[in-house]
Amino acid sequence: MLALSSSVRYFMYHEPTDMRFGINSLAGLVRNKLGFDPMNGDVFVFLGKRSNQIRFLQWDRDGFAMYIKKLEQGTFERPVLLGNAVTSGQLNLLLQGVRLVSVSYRKRFDPLNKA
Repeated sequence: MLALSSSVRYFMYHEPTDMRFGINSLAGLVRNKLGFDPMNGDVFVFLGKRSNQIRFLQWDRDGFAMYIKKLEQGTFERPVLLGNAVTSGQLNLLLQGVRLVSVSYRKRFDPLNKA
């Protein structure tokens, strides 16, 4: 079972991905298109063209781990992101089928925002 943690960085690939791609092809997308080292321990997220399948790729100390979820009915929402980064909270909501556009977050302390 995949456990999403706030101590790990998550990056989403913007374009729809061919879900026939395996570990090596996805690692190639990470390296060539996103510009990251796929073996750095971060989790990379890919959504299929039909948005009914999602894949997570992560280097796990001695090899790659790939997690797949394919919906029998419905689709995943493709989030609108400013960069490639996505939070574990956003991914949890996405996996549960919550519309990310309608989610509103309550105000919390942000040390980067001094206003």
